[in-house]
Amino acid sequence: MVAKKKPKTKPKTALKAKSMKATRAKPKKGPAATKKTRVVYKTRRLYRSGKDRILGGVCGGIGEYFDIDPVIVRLLWVLFALAYGIGVLMYIIAWIIIPRNPDHAWKD
Repeated sequence: MVAKKKPKTKPKTALKAKSMKATRAKPKKGPAATKKTRVVYKTRRLYRSGKDRILGGVCGGIGEYFDIDPVIVRLLWVLFALAYGIGVLMYIIAWIIIPRNPDHAWKD
């Protein structure tokens, strides 16, 4: 009887290592390689304005928050005060509720 020779095969660990090398992605270069990127949202808060203020800074603060001219906000506020009569009351309530902007210089 003639003994059959076993075919030469590579060890399984070598096959796994070779297949892992083939599927492994190349490492990233630069700052993205060391830390993950994440989205940071900056929260905006409504403050009374110390820069654009006439009475209490409410209209200036609303203008800064929505990035519009405070004169437009003041005109709308006067329209509500004249048309419905509730504008003055709403301004006083907003003056009490909305905090001062800590980044602005305030003259008391």
